[in-house]
Amino acid sequence: MAETKTNAMRILDRAKIKYEVHTYPHNEGEAVDGENVARLTGQDPIKVYKTLVTRGASNPSRNFYVFVIPVMKELDLKKAAKAVGEKSVEMIHVKEINGITGYIRGGCSPIGMKKQFPTVFYKDVSALDTVIFSGGKIGLQIEAAPSDIIGLIGAETEDICF
Repeated sequence: MAETKTNAMRILDRAKIKYEVHTYPHNEGEAVDGENVARLTGQDPIKVYKTLVTRGASNPSRNFYVFVIPVMKELDLKKAAKAVGEKSVEMIHVKEINGITGYIRGGCSPIGMKKQFPTVFYKDVSALDTVIFSGGKIGLQIEAAPSDIIGLIGAETEDICF
């Protein structure tokens, strides 16, 4: 178990959602790509998801959207925009991640951001018993039932990948 609880873990605890923590080695402050996270934690990459934050064209300073997709896939920005009712969406800049979410690159969790933004998981998550995603800091992953996470944050599932 992790020495200190992250905000994401505290939120899961408060909601009484069962989860498992996975840790992996990393250099301090250095993000590890999702494929290597799966390898380092000994997990099937199909279950390991990454959290991406975008801004919508309709109001770029206020409309942020979160997409949670398998580490082996790429976000299709056109499908993503359609899923959230935007004309288009674009990835936020790395330097903006902390200010918008409260997290850092490589440690961005769909749970416990400064504000709960509309969140969409890739549709295949529903077929999984558990999904693994960032626990809110580099080196820490959380594994939980997708239905629990989706219900907790009011997320949707859509076909948003290539």
